[in-house]
Amino acid sequence: MTDISPTVDRLTIYPIKSLDGRSVESVPIVNNGGLAGDREFALFGSEDNYVNGKRERQIHSIRATYDGDGARIDAVELTTTETEPQRFTADELADNGAAVDWLSEQVGYPVSLARDPDGGFPDDTHASGPTIISTATIETVASWFDGISASEMRRRLRPNIELGGVPAFWEDHLFADRDHRVEFSIGEVSFHGVNPCQRCVVPSRDPDTGEEYEGFQSTFVEKREETMPEWSGGEWFDHDFRLMLNTMVPESEWGEKIAVGDTVEVGQPIPADQ
Repeated sequence: MTDISPTVDRLTIYPIKSLDGRSVESVPIVNNGGLAGDREFALFGSEDNYVNGKRERQIHSIRATYDGDGARIDAVELTTTETEPQRFTADELADNGAAVDWLSEQVGYPVSLARDPDGGFPDDTHASGPTIISTATIETVASWFDGISASEMRRRLRPNIELGGVPAFWEDHLFADRDHRVEFSIGEVSFHGVNPCQRCVVPSRDPDTGEEYEGFQSTFVEKREETMPEWSGGEWFDHDFRLMLNTMVPESEWGEKIAVGDTVEVGQPIPADQ
Protein backbone atom coordinates (compact mmCIF):
# COMPACT_ATOMS: atom_id res chain seq x y z
CA MET A 1 0.00 0.00 0.00
CA THR A 2 3.07 2.28 -0.06
CA ASP A 3 2.13 3.83 -3.42
CA ILE A 4 -1.54 4.28 -2.54
CA SER A 5 -2.94 7.67 -1.49
CA PRO A 6 -6.59 7.18 -0.50
CA THR A 7 -8.67 10.31 -0.07
CA VAL A 8 -12.33 11.02 0.61
CA ASP A 9 -13.93 11.87 -2.74
CA ARG A 10 -17.59 11.87 -1.71
CA LEU A 11 -19.64 12.06 1.49
CA THR A 12 -23.32 11.09 1.42
CA ILE A 13 -25.92 11.09 4.16
CA TYR A 14 -29.41 9.60 3.90
CA PRO A 15 -31.61 11.86 6.06
CA ILE A 16 -34.69 9.62 5.76
CA LYS A 17 -33.73 5.97 6.00
CA SER A 18 -34.22 4.19 2.63
CA LEU A 19 -34.88 7.41 0.68
CA ASP A 20 -32.49 9.44 -1.47
CA GLY A 21 -29.11 10.61 -0.23
CA ARG A 22 -27.63 14.09 0.06
CA SER A 23 -24.01 14.93 -0.77
CA VAL A 24 -22.14 17.08 1.78
CA GLU A 25 -18.65 18.57 1.82
CA SER A 26 -18.05 17.93 5.52
CA VAL A 27 -19.96 16.30 8.35
CA PRO A 28 -19.53 15.81 12.12
CA ILE A 29 -19.52 12.46 13.89
CA VAL A 30 -22.53 12.05 16.22
CA ASN A 31 -23.02 10.16 19.46
CA ASN A 32 -23.13 6.62 18.14
CA GLY A 33 -20.22 7.11 15.74
CA GLY A 34 -22.42 7.77 12.71
CA LEU A 35 -22.59 10.87 10.53
CA ALA A 36 -24.74 13.82 11.51
CA GLY A 37 -28.05 13.74 9.63
CA ASP A 38 -27.61 10.18 8.41
CA ARG A 39 -30.75 8.05 8.84
CA GLU A 40 -32.00 10.77 11.22
CA PHE A 41 -35.58 9.86 10.29
CA ALA A 42 -37.00 6.37 9.82
CA LEU A 43 -40.38 5.00 8.78
CA PHE A 44 -42.09 2.37 10.91
CA GLY A 45 -45.13 0.18 10.42
CA SER A 46 -47.82 -0.83 12.90
CA GLU A 47 -45.62 -3.45 14.60
CA ASP A 48 -42.65 -1.08 14.96
CA ASN A 49 -40.83 -2.73 12.06
CA TYR A 50 -38.87 -0.57 9.65
CA VAL A 51 -40.68 0.36 6.48
CA ASN A 52 -37.59 0.36 4.29
CA GLY A 53 -36.35 -0.71 0.89
CA LYS A 54 -35.66 -4.22 2.15
CA ARG A 55 -39.26 -4.81 3.24
CA GLU A 56 -41.27 -2.44 1.02
CA ARG A 57 -40.63 -2.27 -2.74
CA GLN A 58 -42.82 0.85 -3.09
CA ILE A 59 -40.25 2.88 -1.15
CA HIS A 60 -38.02 2.92 -4.24
CA SER A 61 -40.48 5.05 -6.18
CA ILE A 62 -40.32 7.96 -3.68
CA ARG A 63 -37.89 10.77 -4.52
CA ALA A 64 -36.57 13.10 -1.83
CA THR A 65 -34.76 16.43 -2.28
CA TYR A 66 -33.44 18.22 0.79
CA ASP A 67 -33.00 21.85 1.83
CA GLY A 68 -30.54 22.85 4.53
CA ASP A 69 -26.97 23.73 5.35
CA GLY A 70 -24.62 20.76 5.26
CA ALA A 71 -25.89 17.89 7.37
CA ARG A 72 -28.72 19.97 8.86
CA ILE A 73 -32.01 19.30 7.10
CA ASP A 74 -34.51 22.17 7.16
CA ALA A 75 -37.05 20.69 4.74
CA VAL A 76 -37.60 17.93 2.21
CA GLU A 77 -39.54 17.79 -1.05
CA LEU A 78 -41.14 14.39 -1.64
CA THR A 79 -42.61 13.20 -4.90
CA THR A 80 -43.24 10.20 -7.15
CA THR A 81 -43.76 9.91 -10.89
CA GLU A 82 -47.51 9.96 -10.23
CA THR A 83 -47.77 12.75 -7.63
CA GLU A 84 -47.08 16.47 -7.39
CA PRO A 85 -44.08 17.47 -5.22
CA GLN A 86 -44.92 18.04 -1.57
CA ARG A 87 -42.63 20.10 0.69
CA PHE A 88 -42.37 19.42 4.42
CA THR A 89 -40.19 21.05 7.06
CA ALA A 90 -38.08 18.88 9.36
CA ASP A 91 -40.50 19.63 12.20
CA GLU A 92 -43.42 18.54 10.03
CA LEU A 93 -41.65 15.26 9.35
CA ALA A 94 -41.38 14.66 13.08
CA ASP A 95 -44.94 15.54 14.10
CA ASN A 96 -46.62 12.57 12.35
CA GLY A 97 -48.94 14.92 10.51
CA ALA A 98 -49.22 15.72 6.79
CA ALA A 99 -45.87 14.18 5.84
CA VAL A 100 -46.80 10.88 7.43
CA ASP A 101 -50.21 10.96 5.77
CA TRP A 102 -48.51 11.47 2.38
CA LEU A 103 -46.00 8.65 2.97
CA SER A 104 -48.75 6.31 4.19
CA GLU A 105 -50.66 6.96 0.99
CA GLN A 106 -47.63 6.07 -1.13
CA VAL A 107 -46.91 2.74 0.57
CA GLY A 108 -50.59 1.84 0.93
CA TYR A 109 -50.89 1.47 4.72
CA PRO A 110 -50.39 3.59 7.88
CA VAL A 111 -46.81 4.42 8.83
CA SER A 112 -45.13 6.63 11.41
CA LEU A 113 -41.91 8.63 11.31
CA ALA A 114 -39.40 8.61 14.17
CA ARG A 115 -36.50 11.02 14.57
CA ASP A 116 -33.17 10.62 16.34
CA PRO A 117 -30.79 13.53 15.66
CA ASP A 118 -28.13 12.18 18.02
CA GLY A 119 -27.47 8.81 16.41
CA GLY A 120 -30.07 8.09 13.78
CA PHE A 121 -31.23 4.61 12.83
CA PRO A 122 -28.14 2.78 11.48
CA ASP A 123 -28.47 -0.38 9.43
CA ASP A 124 -25.93 -2.16 11.65
CA THR A 125 -26.33 -1.27 15.33
CA HIS A 126 -23.13 -3.14 16.24
CA ALA A 127 -20.99 -1.34 13.65
CA SER A 128 -22.88 1.95 13.60
CA GLY A 129 -20.19 4.08 11.96
CA PRO A 130 -20.30 5.26 8.34
CA THR A 131 -19.98 2.75 5.52
CA ILE A 132 -16.99 3.02 3.19
CA ILE A 133 -16.31 1.96 -0.40
CA SER A 134 -14.00 3.10 -3.20
CA THR A 135 -15.09 4.71 -6.45
CA ALA A 136 -13.13 2.02 -8.30
CA THR A 137 -15.15 -0.68 -6.55
CA ILE A 138 -18.44 0.95 -7.57
CA GLU A 139 -17.27 1.24 -11.17
CA THR A 140 -16.03 -2.35 -11.27
CA VAL A 141 -19.20 -3.82 -9.80
CA ALA A 142 -21.33 -1.74 -12.21
CA SER A 143 -19.37 -3.26 -15.11
CA TRP A 144 -20.62 -6.72 -14.11
CA PHE A 145 -24.18 -5.79 -15.12
CA ASP A 146 -25.52 -4.68 -18.49
CA GLY A 147 -27.38 -1.40 -18.30
CA ILE A 148 -26.24 -0.38 -14.79
CA SER A 149 -24.01 2.71 -14.68
CA ALA A 150 -21.61 3.59 -11.88
CA SER A 151 -23.97 6.34 -10.67
CA GLU A 152 -26.86 3.87 -10.51
CA MET A 153 -24.71 1.30 -8.71
CA ARG A 154 -23.81 3.99 -6.16
CA ARG A 155 -27.52 4.51 -5.50
CA ARG A 156 -28.05 0.76 -5.17
CA LEU A 157 -25.20 0.33 -2.67
CA ARG A 158 -25.85 3.56 -0.66
CA PRO A 159 -22.38 4.19 0.85
CA ASN A 160 -21.58 7.07 3.21
CA ILE A 161 -17.90 7.56 2.35
CA GLU A 162 -16.42 7.05 -1.10
CA LEU A 163 -12.65 6.87 -1.53
CA GLY A 164 -10.57 7.87 -4.53
CA GLY A 165 -6.95 7.20 -5.37
CA VAL A 166 -7.21 3.46 -4.76
CA PRO A 167 -7.91 0.34 -6.84
CA ALA A 168 -11.13 -1.65 -6.73
CA PHE A 169 -11.82 -3.40 -3.42
CA TRP A 170 -9.02 -1.51 -1.64
CA GLU A 171 -11.41 -0.92 1.28
CA ASP A 172 -11.13 -4.64 2.05
CA HIS A 173 -7.76 -3.75 3.62
CA LEU A 174 -9.76 -2.15 6.42
CA PHE A 175 -11.16 -5.27 8.06
CA ALA A 176 -9.41 -8.26 9.64
CA ASP A 177 -10.86 -11.43 11.19
CA ARG A 178 -13.80 -11.69 13.60
CA ASP A 179 -11.56 -11.21 16.64
CA HIS A 180 -9.90 -8.03 15.37
CA ARG A 181 -10.63 -4.62 13.91
CA VAL A 182 -8.36 -2.45 11.80
CA GLU A 183 -7.47 0.99 13.11
CA PHE A 184 -7.35 3.74 10.51
CA SER A 185 -7.89 7.48 10.34
CA ILE A 186 -9.74 9.85 8.04
CA GLY A 187 -8.18 13.27 8.46
CA GLU A 188 -7.72 13.57 12.22
CA VAL A 189 -10.55 11.18 13.11
CA SER A 190 -9.86 7.60 14.22
CA PHE A 191 -12.01 4.73 12.91
CA HIS A 192 -12.19 0.98 13.44
CA GLY A 193 -12.90 -1.20 10.40
CA VAL A 194 -15.19 -4.04 11.49
CA ASN A 195 -16.41 -6.23 8.63
CA PRO A 196 -17.48 -6.39 4.98
CA CYS A 197 -21.16 -5.48 4.71
CA GLN A 198 -23.59 -8.33 4.15
CA ARG A 199 -25.85 -7.16 1.36
CA CYS A 200 -29.63 -7.50 1.30
CA VAL A 201 -32.11 -7.43 -1.58
CA VAL A 202 -31.86 -3.63 -2.08
CA PRO A 203 -28.84 -3.57 -4.48
CA SER A 204 -30.66 -5.99 -6.78
CA ARG A 205 -33.53 -3.52 -7.31
CA ASP A 206 -33.81 -0.54 -9.61
CA PRO A 207 -33.45 2.46 -7.26
CA ASP A 208 -36.25 4.33 -9.07
CA THR A 209 -38.83 1.59 -9.59
CA GLY A 210 -37.93 -1.29 -7.28
CA GLU A 211 -37.88 -3.65 -10.27
CA GLU A 212 -35.66 -6.68 -9.68
CA TYR A 213 -32.59 -7.16 -11.88
CA GLU A 214 -32.81 -10.80 -12.92
CA GLY A 215 -29.89 -12.86 -11.65
CA PHE A 216 -28.29 -9.96 -9.79
CA GLN A 217 -27.24 -11.88 -6.68
CA SER A 218 -25.92 -14.93 -8.53
CA THR A 219 -23.91 -12.74 -10.93
CA PHE A 220 -22.59 -10.65 -8.06
CA VAL A 221 -21.48 -13.70 -6.05
CA GLU A 222 -19.78 -15.25 -9.08
CA LYS A 223 -17.89 -12.05 -9.96
CA ARG A 224 -17.03 -11.22 -6.36
CA GLU A 225 -15.42 -14.63 -5.96
CA GLU A 226 -13.55 -14.28 -9.27
CA THR A 227 -12.17 -10.83 -8.41
CA MET A 228 -11.46 -11.33 -4.69
CA PRO A 229 -8.09 -9.59 -4.13
CA GLU A 230 -5.27 -11.28 -2.23
CA TRP A 231 -5.75 -8.90 0.72
CA SER A 232 -9.41 -9.82 1.13
CA GLY A 233 -11.47 -12.94 1.77
CA GLY A 234 -11.15 -14.89 4.98
CA GLU A 235 -13.63 -16.05 7.56
CA TRP A 236 -16.04 -13.14 7.05
CA PHE A 237 -16.90 -14.58 3.65
CA ASP A 238 -19.24 -17.36 4.68
CA HIS A 239 -20.85 -16.21 1.42
CA ASP A 240 -19.68 -13.73 -1.22
CA PHE A 241 -22.68 -11.39 -1.21
CA ARG A 242 -20.61 -8.92 0.80
CA LEU A 243 -19.34 -5.51 -0.26
CA MET A 244 -18.48 -2.20 1.46
CA LEU A 245 -16.94 -1.68 4.88
CA ASN A 246 -18.85 -1.39 8.15
CA THR A 247 -17.10 0.71 10.80
CA MET A 248 -17.15 1.87 14.40
CA VAL A 249 -15.91 5.24 15.66
CA PRO A 250 -14.43 5.39 19.18
CA GLU A 251 -16.32 7.59 21.63
CA SER A 252 -13.26 9.86 21.90
CA GLU A 253 -13.89 10.94 18.28
CA TRP A 254 -17.58 11.81 18.61
CA GLY A 255 -18.08 15.45 17.72
CA GLU A 256 -15.09 15.57 15.37
CA LYS A 257 -15.56 16.28 11.67
CA ILE A 258 -14.52 14.63 8.41
CA ALA A 259 -14.50 16.28 4.99
CA VAL A 260 -14.10 15.67 1.28
CA GLY A 261 -10.37 15.71 0.53
CA ASP A 262 -9.32 14.15 3.84
CA THR A 263 -6.62 11.51 3.53
CA VAL A 264 -6.85 7.98 4.90
CA GLU A 265 -4.03 6.45 6.97
CA VAL A 266 -4.13 2.75 7.80
CA GLY A 267 -2.91 1.40 11.14
CA GLN A 268 -2.79 -2.11 12.57
CA PRO A 269 -5.38 -4.70 13.63
CA ILE A 270 -6.42 -4.48 17.28
CA PRO A 271 -8.46 -6.92 19.40
CA ALA A 272 -12.20 -6.50 18.79
CA ASP A 273 -12.87 -6.12 22.51
CA GLN A 274 -10.31 -3.31 22.95
